[in-house]
Amino acid sequence: MFDVYRNDKRDLLVLSTGSAIPVLGSRHKWRRSRKRVCKVSDEIRSTVQRQGYYVRSLRVTEKGLI
Repeated sequence: MFDVYRNDKRDLLVLSTGSAIPVLGSRHKWRRSRKRVCKVSDEIRSTVQRQGYYVRSLRVTEKGLI
């Protein structure tokens, strides 16, 4: 299983269940989502296994709004 966190900058952090939040370049507060995730994509799973976490920005660009 995986824990999913979000921060105020709309970034997504995925960790394996029970893992500590890594020290990343940003010092934003991470908030855990209410649901635990059982299934993730192969890309996310391999990244979590390789480096212990997966981070992605969920921000909408101006180009995406047009």
